[in-house]
Amino acid sequence: MTLMTPPPLDQQQQPQPQPQPQPQPQQEDDEMLVPNTDLLEGPQPMEVAQAETTSTVEAQAVDDPPSARFTWTIDNFSRLNIKKLYSDVFLVGGYKWRILVFPKGNNVDHLSMYLDVADSTNLPYGWSRYAQFSLSVINQIHNKYSIRKETQHQFNARESDWGFTSFMPLGELYDPGRGYLVNDTCIVEADVAVRRVVDYWSHDSKKETGFVGLKNQGATCYMNSLLQTLYHIPYFRKNVYHMPTTENDMPTGSIPLALQSLFYKLQYSDTSVATKELTKSFGWDTYDSFMQHDVQELNRVLSEKLEDKMKGTVVEGTIQQLFEGHHMNYIECINVDYKSTRKESFYDLQLDVKGCRDVYASFDKYVEVERLEGDNKYHAERYGLQDARKGVLFIDFPPVLQLQLKRFEYDFMRDTMVKINDRYEFPLELDLDRENGKYLSPDADKTVRNLYILHSVLVHSGGVHGGHYYAYIRPTLSDQWFKFDDERVTKEDVKRALEEQYGGEEELPPANPGFNNSPFKFTKYSNAYMLVYIRESDKEKIICNVDEKDIAEHLRIRLKKEQEEKEQKRKEKAEAHLYTIIKVARNEDLIEQIGRDIYFDLVDHDKVHSFRIQKQISFNLFKEEVAKELGIPVQFQRFWLWAKRQNHTYRPNRPLTPQEEAQSVGQLREVSNKANNAELKLFLEVELGQDLQPVPPPERTKEDILLFFKLYDPSKEELRYVGRLFVKGSGKPVEILPKLNEMAGFSADEEIELYEEIKFEPTIMCERIDKKVTFRASQLEDGDIVCFQKSPQVGSSDQCRYPDVPSFLDYVHNRQVVRFRSLEKPKEDEFCLELSKLHDYDDVVERVAQHLGLDDPSKIRLTSHNCYSQQPKPQPIKYRGVEHLSDMLVHYNQTSDILYYEVLDIPLPELQGLKTLKVAFHHSTKDEVVIHTIRLPKQSTVGDVINDLKTKVELSHPNAELRLLEVFYHKIYKIFPLSEKIENINDQYWTLRAEEVPEEEKNLGPHDRLIHVYHFMKDTAQNQVVQNFGEPFFLVIREGETLAEVKERIQKKLQVPDEEFSKWKFAFLSLGRPDYLQDSDIVSSRFQRRDVYGAWEQYLGLEHTDNAPKRSYAANQNRHTFEKPVKIYN
Repeated sequence: MTLMTPPPLDQQQQPQPQPQPQPQPQQEDDEMLVPNTDLLEGPQPMEVAQAETTSTVEAQAVDDPPSARFTWTIDNFSRLNIKKLYSDVFLVGGYKWRILVFPKGNNVDHLSMYLDVADSTNLPYGWSRYAQFSLSVINQIHNKYSIRKETQHQFNARESDWGFTSFMPLGELYDPGRGYLVNDTCIVEADVAVRRVVDYWSHDSKKETGFVGLKNQGATCYMNSLLQTLYHIPYFRKNVYHMPTTENDMPTGSIPLALQSLFYKLQYSDTSVATKELTKSFGWDTYDSFMQHDVQELNRVLSEKLEDKMKGTVVEGTIQQLFEGHHMNYIECINVDYKSTRKESFYDLQLDVKGCRDVYASFDKYVEVERLEGDNKYHAERYGLQDARKGVLFIDFPPVLQLQLKRFEYDFMRDTMVKINDRYEFPLELDLDRENGKYLSPDADKTVRNLYILHSVLVHSGGVHGGHYYAYIRPTLSDQWFKFDDERVTKEDVKRALEEQYGGEEELPPANPGFNNSPFKFTKYSNAYMLVYIRESDKEKIICNVDEKDIAEHLRIRLKKEQEEKEQKRKEKAEAHLYTIIKVARNEDLIEQIGRDIYFDLVDHDKVHSFRIQKQISFNLFKEEVAKELGIPVQFQRFWLWAKRQNHTYRPNRPLTPQEEAQSVGQLREVSNKANNAELKLFLEVELGQDLQPVPPPERTKEDILLFFKLYDPSKEELRYVGRLFVKGSGKPVEILPKLNEMAGFSADEEIELYEEIKFEPTIMCERIDKKVTFRASQLEDGDIVCFQKSPQVGSSDQCRYPDVPSFLDYVHNRQVVRFRSLEKPKEDEFCLELSKLHDYDDVVERVAQHLGLDDPSKIRLTSHNCYSQQPKPQPIKYRGVEHLSDMLVHYNQTSDILYYEVLDIPLPELQGLKTLKVAFHHSTKDEVVIHTIRLPKQSTVGDVINDLKTKVELSHPNAELRLLEVFYHKIYKIFPLSEKIENINDQYWTLRAEEVPEEEKNLGPHDRLIHVYHFMKDTAQNQVVQNFGEPFFLVIREGETLAEVKERIQKKLQVPDEEFSKWKFAFLSLGRPDYLQDSDIVSSRFQRRDVYGAWEQYLGLEHTDNAPKRSYAANQNRHTFEKPVKIYN
């Protein structure tokens, strides 16, 4: 058999952390609404093919329709050898659009397809447009099987394309029998409806609404919508302010203080507020905050954390007082006097959406009575099995009622999460006492009136694996609603907050009804996900006044100071064009920094004295400012300009002239600064007399050269700055040796060696200076650096690691402290080693092995760090696969200081000569699957794999014969020949399954046939498309055998109970279409004798629901990033 599949997918990662591509179950229609992030471990060239394509736009008879359908025919589809492909540009709503497809998937094993703004790079700053659209792949055999997915999006510069990363499995698309590729042609359609939007960028939320928004730091809009809802419950906010915190607390380490700080800023700030302090206080790193979690999950965890932090304080019990209600679970026997009850508390209620038209219907369902009878009788104490009624009634509801609407559900038929976009209504006033208190238990306090007013509506817009959250809130319960959408707050009417969030479908009428074109129907992907109601009788208490006196004084002072600093920075930024920053380096800075903070050049300008001076002030006035600040009289100051040399070093170049000093600071900056930034960098030369007091600077002639001197001590491995000197160009170094010895504290006749520090990037250049040649002949000039040291003693027994200046500077330039982490604990630094970037592979693993006390360094395997995802790279470093440590640490244009290590059980070179395969062994009699890792030399065959497996598994009898199959999407694509080499077998996408060959298959008669048998069901959501599931298998059918006889053998083989088996249907499937069989049908007549191309596409199908327990083996099933649960670590 031949395997028909697309070529292996690109295995590189995206900058956002996500698992490597693996086969996944068919996912929901609105799967993965994400922008196409085409950055694959760093920048990639845009690779767009001009394929043979044709396209048409079906639109109304107007030049620029607000809605249109675009059809794109792509020829030679399977032969497209490019990563991505754009359609022609088409016009809708005055905008240029195009479709973007990834024929082999955007790092997934699905076709990826997006709608793209064609001219996004040429649009003005701040552009934005909103469109509802659907994308389709047309089934050219049966149009009703066409796959169509729809969504909506606010397109802008950051997200100029939007669509579906997992549109449809590549296995289905490239399967010629499915009808999506006919004559190697694929037809794609886009329905686009453009809506006008207001200008997003110029909106001042505070001015327009009195409220400010929250900044989104990644995928944190779910958190922002919840925080706004909690903030606008004033009683909650007041109690958060009253939580005890001190001025010594840091917001990033204290949830109460971070929340107080956030609420204060929401109350008093004029611009949107950042949430970074709060997420840091949760213990979230940036990776966490870029992963979408769930509002309900976060709400519960945050409530529990706050409840815990409030214990033992004046606000203890606030969470319970506000949000806690109680219900009673009861079981009541019908025929005997026995009742069991259990009281439980809740902070929120989960209400069904599916099958319920509104909130009341959900409450009806919540308290629905279940009858326990027949096989499901209740075992009552003393009475044995009894018919009974089981249900839930409410003892009390909380003042603030949080209703979580179950918009996301697990679909067992499709083995995936789906979003329920059905219409679901909710009232402005919710009466939970209705119909004589039908929801209340007999113990409920009937004096409490459970009439609730809607306070906020949290909305989710998008699909099951991504989307956007925002909230509609009416803070004072007035008729005025506000929409809180991250940084933007707008006034909204009640219709927008209520009816438009019910969900369901929306029909857009055709712009030109004269044309016979079907109206566009769009599922409304934006709908309510959580509702907050406040009890009418408690509203005065809850919607209370919160003012400054509720905020602790230390908090007020701290936050006012923060606000003032922020305001000052904003003011400075606004006035920056009026000022110049002058950075003044002095001798003291060189002494302080060289040998500590820096080794090369002379100074780090960010750590010297800086002055913010108005540009129009004259430089001479600035000198007076320096005299005041640094205590150096004006007449003793001489300023030098710094210059960046061609070799990228930065040195004092020349003193300012009297004419320049008479200019304004702004003019001078322009003279000195070709890069045109707002800074002026100067070196202040101050000459000291005998009494160490400043004296006037010496006269300087053209013959004078200003040199700077560093001293190196090889025994201490220490470099320090010792001073500067003016020398004559015609003079020789030998003439200044006594002076240098004096500066170094050596005896006057000490032998010393001189070196010029020339440059340090990309490599060190440091050359010995001939002491007998003039300075000019040695090409020394103003600002040059001379390093010197004692001459090494001939025959000295003192061995120094770095005996001279060049070797020491080389060491400093290349030294690298590396943080090592165990690959099993990729978040924790385990140890640090100081290494050299020039260390080769062997040096590095040797040092790691030495640190770990391991005798054999070849058992160390290293993995590099991905700077974008903050995760280990998927592929480890091969044995001697990189030359130097620097190569291990570089990730595109970024360098990291992290490496991951593993200790292997065999040496890495040996392991690399082996092929590792994961094989799922299906036991012949037990219903179990065990994953075995088989490691064999790459030249081995499938026969060797089977022999190795036999030593590890339990066989039904010692002589059992095994075979190896390739299974993909619940179909068997290949039986591996025993002679096939394992080197090219790919177990990353397909499952390798090993099983015993049944006895009946070993002795096939001349008329017996071995057929494929697969489980299937019809997907109601996808036009009855056949979906395979479960474990496929082979079956021998004999000539003349009826379906009834075959069924009997299948039931016995699968051990299915009679009652369940009676519901199964049997069909002959060819190219995905079922032809149902009757018990009297001769099965063998349906299957062709000869081996047809793609025999797996003719099979006996068993149609039934997939209610088998999911096997728990995890071969090829990476957890998706969106499944990571919320944790708050503090």
